[in-house]
Amino acid sequence: MEVSIRNELVAIVTQNSQQVGGGGVPIFYATNQVDCERIALCLSRTLDAMVHELESGTYFLTHH
Repeated sequence: MEVSIRNELVAIVTQNSQQVGGGGVPIFYATNQVDCERIALCLSRTLDAMVHELESGTYFLTHH
């Protein structure tokens, strides 16, 4: 059995386009907090990733 550690950023979900930019990962923009949470949850299930909340309605998804 092979075990590996993957600490990689997969995506960002935010309400504020001024807060996030550039990067190299997909950025998803939501219109409100509910949409932000819904998008983050759907992406985490689809990409098998963990969701972490930063501040002001910004989430990032990562593989651990």
